[in-house]
Amino acid sequence: MRASARPAAPALFTDHPFLHGFDPGFLSEIGEGAEDRSWEPGEFLLREGAEADWFHLLLHGKVALELEAYEKPRLTIQTLGPGDVLGWSWLVPPHHWQLDARAVKPTRTLSLRAEVLRRVLERRPADAYRFLLRLLPVIATRVQNARLQILDVHGV
Repeated sequence: MRASARPAAPALFTDHPFLHGFDPGFLSEIGEGAEDRSWEPGEFLLREGAEADWFHLLLHGKVALELEAYEKPRLTIQTLGPGDVLGWSWLVPPHHWQLDARAVKPTRTLSLRAEVLRRVLERRPADAYRFLLRLLPVIATRVQNARLQILDVHGV
C-alpha cells in the first residue's frame, strides 16, 4: 500500500512548529513540490537503506522509528507525533535512510522534497543556519534514543 498524496496547501507551512518564524519567501522556496500525505497504520514512511528523498513534518498521527535487530524483535527507537519531524539522512551523503519509520496510527505529513531543500539551503545560508539549528536537537535526541535502546537490548 502507498500513502495518498496531494500538493501541499500553503497554510500547512504555517501550521507546523518546525517552520514557525521562517521568512515566507524561504517557505515558498522549500515548498516547491511539497506534498500533503496520508499514511495508514502499518505503512512505511521510510525504509532503511532506501534513498532519503523526503523530509516529513508530522501533522497528525503516530510514527514508530524502528531498527532491525539481529535475531531479535524489531526495536522501536522512538515514537513520533504531531509537531515532530522525520528524516535527516537526506542531509548526509550517500542520502540513504538509516532506520525504518512506520505509521502506528493514521498519519498525515507535510513532506518536503530533499533535493529542493538541499538546493535552497545551499542558496540561502542564513536560513540554512536557522533550519539546521532547529534540526540538530532532533538528530541528537534520535542518536541518544538509539544508544539507549541498544544498551537496553544488550543488558548494559
